[in-house]
Amino acid sequence: MSHYEAPIREPLVLGDKSYHDITEDIARPIEGKANRNWYIAFGISLAAMLWGFGCIFYTIGTGIGVWGLSKNIGWAWDITNFVWWVGIGHAGTLISAVLLLFRQKWRMAINRSAEAMTIFAVFQAGLFPIIHMGRPWNGYWVLPIPNQFGSLWVNFNSPLLWDVFAISTYLSVSLVFWWTGLLPDFAMIRDRAIKPFQKKIYSLLSFGWSGRAKDWQRFEEVSLVLAGLATPLVLSVHTIVSMDFATSINPGWHSTIFPPYFVAGAIFSGFAMVQTLLGIMRKVTNLEAYITRLHVEYMNIVIILTGGIVAVAYASEFFIAWYTGSPYENYTYMSVGAATGPYGWAFWSLILFNIAIPQLLWIKKIRRSFIWSFIISIAINIGMWFERFDIIAIVLSKGHLPSTWWRFEPTFIDVGIFIGTIGFFFVLFLLYARTFPVIAQAEVKTILKSSGENYKKLRDGNHE
Repeated sequence: MSHYEAPIREPLVLGDKSYHDITEDIARPIEGKANRNWYIAFGISLAAMLWGFGCIFYTIGTGIGVWGLSKNIGWAWDITNFVWWVGIGHAGTLISAVLLLFRQKWRMAINRSAEAMTIFAVFQAGLFPIIHMGRPWNGYWVLPIPNQFGSLWVNFNSPLLWDVFAISTYLSVSLVFWWTGLLPDFAMIRDRAIKPFQKKIYSLLSFGWSGRAKDWQRFEEVSLVLAGLATPLVLSVHTIVSMDFATSINPGWHSTIFPPYFVAGAIFSGFAMVQTLLGIMRKVTNLEAYITRLHVEYMNIVIILTGGIVAVAYASEFFIAWYTGSPYENYTYMSVGAATGPYGWAFWSLILFNIAIPQLLWIKKIRRSFIWSFIISIAINIGMWFERFDIIAIVLSKGHLPSTWWRFEPTFIDVGIFIGTIGFFFVLFLLYARTFPVIAQAEVKTILKSSGENYKKLRDGNHE
């Protein structure tokens, strides 16, 4: 049974593709040689990653005094990066799970990249609390296990611990969701593999997938169950990350708006990062026929929506600061004090990148342009980084005692570690693009008849 789709809709698969062409195109980046773009991107990412690792080893060897921290700014650049990476990890599973539940066809070309992004971003986020300990080899002290100190239990009342549980649950569900979706594709590579070693590896990865109707039935059921589990998790994870701040007594943090505000911001930055990755992905794997202008436009529409929610959250912060009449509130990040104070540059960067630049997406030409979407998605990620920096550094820089006020300035080690994690993220992503099928070929085949360019032309011809 083919689902009828209005001929006026743009095709989701371009070119004169047959079912066999889809298999060939998706297997080519894995079986063939990488193209030049892939090597350029990989070289840059690897250099950034090695530099970052050098900075991490230097930090651990010397102590976290090499960061720009002070007595009252114990959280700064590193926790900003942690929240930023967790935010980016958000959109992946959300795109897949919610769009799967709503039966959206356009998710099929992008869901795989989005899910992989979730997993790699959570890896990066996890690095920061570990380095922030200063003595990562004592990291096992934070685990709730009976040990040689008698019984040293963690503080279950602390939102930092809720964070650990929320993020590890999110990571494990995302990992299972991603892996399940990959099974039919691993089986395809297994069946095409010529080298015995490659065949062996992909047979292990595909868990004995045979492609029988029973396999597909279970696959559909498991995907739906996992999508149903992952959707509330997306909301819970960033709500709990926001509670690290909202349950404290610092003016500017002690705010009930944080949970929905953080969730909207996370989805906003996550969608922007998927947009960045799609721009790179089209070029490094030659999949321009499957990641089309229509995909980019739909992504941008979601970015406009979540960007609007974030803008309303900013406006309410201003309103609360003014309405309470509290001088402390007025000194914090979302207020007049922040706009004109020493962190004015960070505040105005946030307004420019998060509110002003995304408004360009209302223009259809820009919304459908690959280059503009790529540039705007990078701008949003910069803006969302500034948002986290403003929340953390500005609030901590001004305590209740003026004598403790301190201006946070990052050192080159701070910057190096951050750039290193970005490099590490892209290294993982590029290696994944060469070893795993980046588009769900079996799913794309299900929409070829209704949404493929060639079939639409044939059908339009029949109607006339």
